[in-house]
Amino acid sequence: MGQYGSLLTILLIVWGVVTSVLAVLVIYRATLSSHEDDQIFITAGEQHHYQEQEAIIAKLAQLTRPIIALTATWSVLLLAVAGVWLYQGFKSF
Repeated sequence: MGQYGSLLTILLIVWGVVTSVLAVLVIYRATLSSHEDDQIFITAGEQHHYQEQEAIIAKLAQLTRPIIALTATWSVLLLAVAGVWLYQGFKSF
């Protein structure tokens, strides 16, 4: 197995952790998004609904960057895992 086997194991563990965190963030974003209304008609007494919607929109905006960064990291790690795995295969062939 050698050094590339341990490298592959480490890459797979890191990829698994990134995948888990990404899945949690995407599920959380979907949950928040389900509470977001496209259009609200409120009276002056229902101002708190408007503030709740603004808070949800702010949270959704804050989640966008980490999700994009984790998706890019996930993709790079997946390519690295595939590359190490293929290299191992060609080396033992």
